[in-house]
Amino acid sequence: MARAIRETPVLYGKDALRFEKEIREAKPLSEERRAEMRRQYESFMSKVNIKIEKKPWI
Repeated sequence: MARAIRETPVLYGKDALRFEKEIREAKPLSEERRAEMRRQYESFMSKVNIKIEKKPWI
């Protein structure tokens, strides 16, 4: 049986300020970096043998 998801902790003080600053100053990924990450993902997935079977819920 799955475990319950814990409540997300609330940030206070310096941690909250640092988090807010990092969120505001987040920079989007460049197209080159995005393409490199996609290439790495595709390479990894080509090496992994995962079978996913869809089973109807009864």
